[in-house]
Amino acid sequence: MKKIFQSSLRANMQALKNKQYFNYGGQGPLPSNSIKAIAVSWQKIQELGPFTNDVWPYITKEILTTKNLISEICGIPPKRISLTENVSSGCIIPLWGLPFSAGDHLLISDCEHPGIVAACKELARRKELKIGVLPVQTLGTGYDKKNDLNKKLLSSLDLHLQRNTKLVVISHVLWNTGQIMPIKLIAKKLNELQTKPYLLVDAAQSFCHIPVKDACDKADIFAFTGHKWACGPEGLGGVALSERVLKESSPTFIGWKSLKAEVGIHIKKKEPFHSDGRRFEIATSCIPLLAGLRNSILMLQKEGTESERLTKIKSLSSKLWNELKQIEEIELISNKPPSTGIVSFIMNINKSPEAIVNTLGKQRLWLRVLEDPKWLRACVHITTNKSELDNLSRAIKNIKMS
Repeated sequence: MKKIFQSSLRANMQALKNKQYFNYGGQGPLPSNSIKAIAVSWQKIQELGPFTNDVWPYITKEILTTKNLISEICGIPPKRISLTENVSSGCIIPLWGLPFSAGDHLLISDCEHPGIVAACKELARRKELKIGVLPVQTLGTGYDKKNDLNKKLLSSLDLHLQRNTKLVVISHVLWNTGQIMPIKLIAKKLNELQTKPYLLVDAAQSFCHIPVKDACDKADIFAFTGHKWACGPEGLGGVALSERVLKESSPTFIGWKSLKAEVGIHIKKKEPFHSDGRRFEIATSCIPLLAGLRNSILMLQKEGTESERLTKIKSLSSKLWNELKQIEEIELISNKPPSTGIVSFIMNINKSPEAIVNTLGKQRLWLRVLEDPKWLRACVHITTNKSELDNLSRAIKNIKMS
């Protein structure tokens, strides 16, 4: 196996110089070189003129270069990629354009982010749809130690799918338990149904964390962000779309980027929108962020292949999981070493999760509280080192003793 070196990426992250950071699932540190790339791009645009004929070739090249890099990671053609601001917009913009009818059924896992759940509930209210819940939270956790995860999930799907299910919403990596969902198997199951429900996948916790090609290719809507595990700038993400979504979903948020041309928009019979991923892009966006995201991704790739990086992440998260397992008052959510960099747990002491996070924060150790369910979550990346894991475990142990 190719050796993975942490030095270049970790040393380039100013945020890691004065703290021990375990919130990659919330936002990854932005490397200094990515900040410089953003600044250089901004300067270039000003040199060319922010709205001149000279600047458009540069902007077009920045967009195409970024989409090509993302398409390599996702394993799909660039035309199926739409650049967005974040996961929420990547999910919602194409979702709200799908052809729903009153009475259609939406099936949403019980581990989806509140923002996506809220969007689906509002969609259901407006379109008179019904919502069902697919239980996945206990799969592979300490609360459910029986059976194979994939078999149990597919069995649960059988129980909860209805004849009129039009959409299934599930994350690739569950943001609270850290479990990887078998998206390829779920897609196969849905495609065997006569109604062939759409599959929307929240990839916030998987993009640049685990390999995504199979899941991305099989999902209808696969939305991701650059500011978490990719360690890119906030305000830039994307969504990979299936061919049928490109054909069947109407644009919802509409602007000049959605249009084939601004000329002729008043002609009634003319289809104004792009047929590729651009139909879900809206209007003026921050071009320099593209250079920042590309730089971060390329720096990650220099650390090793996707599989090599995941092996390193799992080694670190397993070490943390094992250390926490030795603390009597800790209740680990997963009943086995993590398959990703997410380690969630409960501290059964007379302190709230918020108080625990505040206490650790005073020691420059940062993790987060999950609101629903009320768990603590620590995330490790290839930039994490073993001494940080030891420091976190020791600090947690000291909290329970105080």
